[in-house]
Amino acid sequence: MQRRDFLRLTVLTPLAALSSRLVAGTAASGMPVERMPDGQSHRLELSSQHFLLDGRPFQIRSGEMHPIRIPAEYWRHRIRMAKAMGLNTIAIYLMWNALESAPGIFDLKSGNRDFVRFIKLCQEEGMWVYLRPGPYVCGEWDFGGLPPYLLRHPDVRVRDKGDPDYMAAVRRYLDAVAPHIAPLMVGRGGPILMVQVENEYASFGHDLDYLKLLRSMWQERGIEGPFSISDGLGQIQKQQTYLPGAVLGLDGDTDFEAAQKIAGEAPVWIGEGYPGWLTHWGDKDFARGDYAGTLRQLLEQGRSFNLYVVHGGTNFGFGAGANAKDDYSHFEPVITSYDYGAPIDERGAATPDYHAFRKLFAAHAQRPLPEVPATPPVIRFAPVTPVAHASLWDNLPQATPVRAPQANELLFAQDHGLVLYRRKIHGEGGALTIDGARDYATVFSDGLYVDAVSRVENPRLRKGSRVDLPRGKGKSALVDILVDSFGHVGFGQAMADRKGIVGSIRLDENVLEHWDVCSLPLDDGFIRQLKPVVSAPSRAGIFFKATIRLDQLGDSYIDMARWTKGYLWINGHLLGRYWNLGPQQRLYCPASWLRRGDNELLVFDMHQTVAAPIEGVTSLHA
Repeated sequence: MQRRDFLRLTVLTPLAALSSRLVAGTAASGMPVERMPDGQSHRLELSSQHFLLDGRPFQIRSGEMHPIRIPAEYWRHRIRMAKAMGLNTIAIYLMWNALESAPGIFDLKSGNRDFVRFIKLCQEEGMWVYLRPGPYVCGEWDFGGLPPYLLRHPDVRVRDKGDPDYMAAVRRYLDAVAPHIAPLMVGRGGPILMVQVENEYASFGHDLDYLKLLRSMWQERGIEGPFSISDGLGQIQKQQTYLPGAVLGLDGDTDFEAAQKIAGEAPVWIGEGYPGWLTHWGDKDFARGDYAGTLRQLLEQGRSFNLYVVHGGTNFGFGAGANAKDDYSHFEPVITSYDYGAPIDERGAATPDYHAFRKLFAAHAQRPLPEVPATPPVIRFAPVTPVAHASLWDNLPQATPVRAPQANELLFAQDHGLVLYRRKIHGEGGALTIDGARDYATVFSDGLYVDAVSRVENPRLRKGSRVDLPRGKGKSALVDILVDSFGHVGFGQAMADRKGIVGSIRLDENVLEHWDVCSLPLDDGFIRQLKPVVSAPSRAGIFFKATIRLDQLGDSYIDMARWTKGYLWINGHLLGRYWNLGPQQRLYCPASWLRRGDNELLVFDMHQTVAAPIEGVTSLHA
């Protein structure tokens, strides 16, 4: 989706000049022609600025949701919720980096990665699919969906047809997914109506030949289209990156008349209409939206559209991305929840917007809408106080000596998690300045916590990258800098957002060299090998563990309001990040990740040495 706030338009521009075209987009009865995927071959044509399905006008009423953000056990429920609201199409991103964890290592089947199964469920439920497979998607996802392993190439230029490393990876990705997509296209009896080429490219570059190359690469692999692009109208006008013959999707804009002048005879539609918005760590509150007025006009005029999003889901694990200005300043990491203020909330419940939108759809429907599915059950559990399980400092791997700091991706081929920089400093303390700490660091002197620095610019955080080390009397001190990372920037020009420390470390303006560096990726392998503590540790950097016993199962929100900053696992599943900076204080836990009887909670906190209670509650908001 578009990051730029100025694209959040909610008022349609006058369309009187297009009235004759709108009439042509409806059936003789004045109602949109309805078709449902039935396993037979169909044809979506782009003709006279309209969508034609099997030769008859067709209105795409789409809502976006992303399989990787939804527990697979709930896929059918969420699809049914979208259908009951009045939609006929589901739009989905494929997050490349969720499917290829390392070069050539693909997983298209496990958990919520099985996008083929999701698409087939859409077809079973009578819903068409609008596929947005990237390679770049944005979506507030880590690195915009690109695999962070690309950042292991020091000079890589992503989204650039002239970069051999990037394009080799793109070809490998398309080779892996295209054979699964081709049989699901509408012309072969599948539900996929059209495929988007890249995403919001005009907000990044101006090389139209790059988009043409991607389209030809899909075609070479058996995907004949139709194809679409989606972007802000102003960006397309400026960069002149309209892909000839493609459906033109407007993101956050409704100036169809101006867009049609660019698209010629190809249809123009709302590629992304925003009923809600994203939320960053440090925002005052969760973002909301107001789209009812725009939706009413779209329905009255027979316009095709895609709601971004109808259901957001959750940035489980390390999935949450980040935004920044093009010079890497004003870093804004995305919270773990992707609730987005969407009509269907994070755990699948209908919101007031859902019911308002459903009334609008019902007023324009040819037949009664399906009943709204029941919301999955939700449970509480009583407060439990974890105990210290392991100390990070007892589980340090062998250090790698470096002369100067290097990014995690370059030094360790590490995409996420923590990294530790360690060095003895002789003489008195002083002002320690950490340039390029990405993204949050705690500093210790001889094992004692000194201070923290954060890349997030927020009035509630201390500004600057300087930490005052305690003054000694000619002694040496062991300085530890523990760096935690958020997601990689996924929008704009700041795409080489490598993690760790990417600048110099100085003491009273003197550059400090020769550091010992430890890789701490917090992945499954690292967590499994943790050595338990013998006695209660007193130094921050502790893994805490608790057992909760459940007699019944249901979704829950785990309240972390009394903790500081870190990560939470349940039964080995990483729910995501928490941070008392807010506004999110509760992490969604799906019922499918719980079990009757004993359940294991594991917490890693960057600051706390004393555990606080944790409890299960029934909603994201207090």
